[in-house]
Amino acid sequence: MFASVELALRIDTAEARLSRSFARCIGIDGGGRGPAPFAMPVGAGFAVFARSGSPMNKVIGLGIDAPLCEADLEPIEEAFRLRGEDTRVELSTLAHPPVGGLLTSRGYRLSGFENVLGADLRAAGGAPAAAAPGVSVELAPSAELSPWLEVLVDGFSVADDTGVPPESFPREVVLEATRDFARAPDVRRYVARLAGRAVGAASMRLEAGVAFMCGAATLASYRGQGVQQALLARRVVDARAAGCDVAVITTAPGTRSQANSERRGFSLLYSRAVLVRRASA
Repeated sequence: MFASVELALRIDTAEARLSRSFARCIGIDGGGRGPAPFAMPVGAGFAVFARSGSPMNKVIGLGIDAPLCEADLEPIEEAFRLRGEDTRVELSTLAHPPVGGLLTSRGYRLSGFENVLGADLRAAGGAPAAAAPGVSVELAPSAELSPWLEVLVDGFSVADDTGVPPESFPREVVLEATRDFARAPDVRRYVARLAGRAVGAASMRLEAGVAFMCGAATLASYRGQGVQQALLARRVVDARAAGCDVAVITTAPGTRSQANSERRGFSLLYSRAVLVRRASA
């Protein structure tokens, strides 16, 4: 699958809208705890603050449709600064080249990279839907977070020690962010079972024909048994049934997650550089 600028814009814009929905949901249901969340438009994307320390706090989707200027960034940086939060930008490699220079001139520093992989759900053989034997996958009830929540948090707590280590967060932050994610509208939650035990969990969110395969984890002692294969197969089937034409997975570079995704029909579309401007800058 080829990543055109138009496809990258479509994916990043859809993910930006997904992030915006998190902030809006927390604003409604967050109970007034901590600084107020926000979602500020910037270009085709959004700057999103969910809650203090959340991995959902970021700026995404900027610089692909049009260049930026300092006036676009100043109110965003100030909003994050007032909340004591660094400004974290996820910048696509298909963004306008001057955007990176503008960010570094304003004190942003490179923190890491993430890879965006995709599959054409309309293509024959794209993202094959063969499930692993012995693993069953079910939709988690909308009113029930357990065991989906526990499996995800426990799975995320033990990294697979491959590739570039992904950004890590304290367990309590991951737990709260996962609860926030579950409250967002139209999130489908899945649980994988092996011999009746919940051993894996994943999520999917559909936005403008793009199926985001997100929040997937397997308990460490059950890895290598096809759990993620089964979870991905079920989500691909559901995404196709819902009329999506593109499926997207985001991974840290060189990880087992990336390798597994590519074996299952996904290809590397583009990367995002993660640039951070400290709140004290």
